[in-house]
Amino acid sequence: MKKLVLLLGVILICGNVAEAKNKKKKTESTDQALQINNDTKLPGASTATPTTPATTLKADDMAFSDLNHDFGTVLEGPDATCKFTFTNKGNEPLVIQKAQASCGCTVPTYSKDPIAPGQTGTIDVAFHTAGKPAGPFNKTITVTSNAGTKILNIKGSVEKAPATSVPENTSLIKTN
Repeated sequence: MKKLVLLLGVILICGNVAEAKNKKKKTESTDQALQINNDTKLPGASTATPTTPATTLKADDMAFSDLNHDFGTVLEGPDATCKFTFTNKGNEPLVIQKAQASCGCTVPTYSKDPIAPGQTGTIDVAFHTAGKPAGPFNKTITVTSNAGTKILNIKGSVEKAPATSVPENTSLIKTN
């Protein structure tokens, strides 16, 4: 009986050792396959790592005439719009990558074309006032470019639009 238990123990140990060797071989072959895939240039595959292109531009090279706009009091209903103007003070083209507002009621638009050194560009901003509650608002627009990030601010106050100036005819008599 002791011999049988000893024999089973030896078989289990040999089996575990063999399984460990198989796992090591699989890991090594997987590592080799990954290395081959990394070294192999497939047709149409880019060898460059996806990074942002090197630039000499700094955040100050995107020089805005003003980072803030105060609409004052605007009536609820029509969009309130403004333009933020900037100049490329750098030595290479400036490209706006995105302009993102702090909420959906503010919509920035901008040109996707590069702004040459010394040239000016604009970011148009529309604030949707329709359905907004009366009171103050303060929104930001984050502009990301190859020169860095700038934060633009808009503020103002929404005033409820007056009811129509012509009284509504509530009688049953037609006045045509």
